[in-house]
Order: sequence, then C-alpha cells, then structure tokens
Amino acid sequence: MKKIMDWMTNKFAPVMNKLARNPWIASVQEAILTAMPVILIGSFATVFNILRDFIPSMPDLSMVSQFSFGLLSLFLAYLVPEKIMEKKKHKKTAKQAGLAGIALFLMVCSPVFDEAGNIVIQAWQLGNGGMIAALVSGVFVGAVMNQFAKHSFFKEDSAMPDFITVWFDTLIPITLIIVVGWILVFQMQVNMFDMITSLFSPLMSIGQSFWGFVLLNFIGYAFLYTFGISTWVIYPITSAICMQGLAANQAAVAAGLAPVMIHTSEATNLFLLGGGGCTLALGIMLLIAKSKRLRVMGKASIVPSLCNINEPLVFGAPIAFNPILMVPMWIIGLVGPMLTYWVLQFGLVPIPAQTFGFWYLPFPFVAYGVTQSIAGVIFSLAMFALSWVIYYPFFKVYDKQCVEEEAKKEKIGG
Repeated sequence: MKKIMDWMTNKFAPVMNKLARNPWIASVQEAILTAMPVILIGSFATVFNILRDFIPSMPDLSMVSQFSFGLLSLFLAYLVPEKIMEKKKHKKTAKQAGLAGIALFLMVCSPVFDEAGNIVIQAWQLGNGGMIAALVSGVFVGAVMNQFAKHSFFKEDSAMPDFITVWFDTLIPITLIIVVGWILVFQMQVNMFDMITSLFSPLMSIGQSFWGFVLLNFIGYAFLYTFGISTWVIYPITSAICMQGLAANQAAVAAGLAPVMIHTSEATNLFLLGGGGCTLALGIMLLIAKSKRLRVMGKASIVPSLCNINEPLVFGAPIAFNPILMVPMWIIGLVGPMLTYWVLQFGLVPIPAQTFGFWYLPFPFVAYGVTQSIAGVIFSLAMFALSWVIYYPFFKVYDKQCVEEEAKKEKIGG
C-alpha cells in the first residue's frame, strides 16, 4: 500500500493535475460549468412538471426548459472557443471566436432552407443532443483562431483603436472557418453532424455499458478523488456521455418509448449521497466519534455533506491519502454504480429521462426528482444503509487511532 501511495502521490497525481490544467481540457470544463445555470433552469421546469401531476392547474413550463437547457449546445458552441482564446492569452479576440463557433455549429447542424426562405434546424440538435458536435466545432474554431491570433497586421504600439485591429486580425480566420463549413456542408453535402456523432459513438457506447458506467464513476468520484485529484479531470468525457444519454432518453419518451440509456448525471446522483464516494454516512459517524478532532470535523462538514458537498470531509477528515478511509470509499465507489446500474436496467427503479440539476438537495429529494418515483427514494435509502455498513468498521479503526494520538499529545503536553 505504501508503494502505491508513493507512486500515486509523486508520479500519477502530478500528471493528472497537469492534465486538468491543460488549456484545451480546462476550456471545455469551464464552458460546461459556465452553462450550468441553463441546466438548472431546465431543472426548475422538471420540478414544476412533477408538481403538475398533483396540481393540474399549474402552468406547463416545458418551453422554459426548451429555451434554456434546450439551447445548451448552442451556448457551448460559443463558450468553448471563447474559453480557449482566454486560456491562450488572446482575450481581445475571444468573443469573435465565440461568434464564429456559433456560425460553424449551425452549419454543422445541416440546416435546410424552405421555399419561403425559412431556416429549418432540428430543435434537439441545439440542446444536449448536439453537445458532441458543439464541442468539436468549438475546439476546431478555437484552434484556428488561436493560430491566427499569434500574428497581427498591426504592431503593439499602433495608433489604431483596438476594435479596428480586432476587425482586421479576425477577418481572415473567421472567413476561413465559415468557408470550410460552407464547402463541407453545402457544396460537398457532407452531414457533419452525423459524421461527428458516428465518430464518437464508440465512446458513447462504452460509456453506456455496465463497465463503462461503473469504472468511469469509480475512477472519477472515488479513486482519483482519494488522491486529491479533482473529478473535473474526466468531466468533459463523462458530461458528454451523460448529456447524450439524457437526450436519447428524452427523445424516446417523446416518441412514446421507454428510456434505455442508464449513464446520465441524474442516475449517478442515486449513489452520490453526500458527494463522491457516498460519504454522508461517514460524515454522520464523525459526529459520534470518540476523537475530539473528528467530532469537530464532523460538525464542520455535516451541513455541506447534507448538500452533497464533501470537499471539507474528504480533505479535512481526511479521507484523501488516508489508507484506512480510502479503502471503504473505493468499495462503495464500485458497489454503488454496480447496484445503480442493475436496479435501473432491470426496471426496479425508473431510468431518468428529464434533467434534474438540483444535486445539492438532501438525497431523498434528489432521488425522487431524478426518478420521479418512490422506488428511487427507497433505493437511495438502501444505498445510505449500505454505505454505513461499509464505512463503519474502518471508521472505528481510524477513530481509535485518532484517540490514541490525542492521548499521547495530551500526555506529552502534560
């Protein structure tokens, strides 16, 4: 275990943290996080539609979701190249890159013009269903704009106003981007949207498989986390898989079919009770610890834990780099996704088919919101009980160790 800890600390963790700071990966992460409010607005609509089942007179807010969460890909097409330019220290042309990103993405959607001159684009392409195409379009635009931003028609001490220099410096790259899209989509009749989707379909298929679901969630929310590596490292991958899965489920429900895609952000909320590693049970245990230090940590972390925020617990208890508490987090990090996948696959709990971004609510409310069923609540309660059983023996060992250490310090101090 010591050799593993040393290797992870000195070799693996620095590489992963460096990867997380890579401007291209960080740009995608920040773009998705920047768009998070529109996901939450879509979640409000989901909550209202749940209430409409009990109060039919309430208004239908589905169009609110359509013009917030339903435009997610369009927003990302702007945000990704903008963030890339900012990370690459080209802030002056960041907004222009974002606008070019929107233009190219709309071309990639292969719009059709009817006889009246109206542009026709499938609405689902602008939402989470077009997320992969939006990310690819955004990265391409960012790459082109970044290369041209290294050169300018004007010197730094030029007397020309900044907005004039930006006009001329972005004219060629934006023209190039739009012409490339025009040639591929309108002249060569290439369906870029389908091509990009097909290119990434193997990744989507793996992510939706049993082991893809289990391992991605274990690695992101348990294993890497215990070594102090942010779960955001693999967020661009998992979010793309989850969003595409949710889009497929929404489309199935709209067509009168049953949802089948299990790997969604909503499904992962069924086992992230207290945060990554299902740590709520451990947070409650700290309140009854014999160790004074652990009780203080329990009081400090219990409220965030109830809201599924466990950074204070993971890095303060600590779980990270603690061989005693890392092991149960790994166990529940594997068992939780496994059980979740099985109960969803076998129909014991409904597969989520609506966006629900209120992950920071106490877990029974989250479980009902994502599944819209009592079965989801019962399963989350069972997961909480299981996590308690898994964490408890390791907690007792660690609590005893902390008590002995505190006694030694008091004896030395006395």
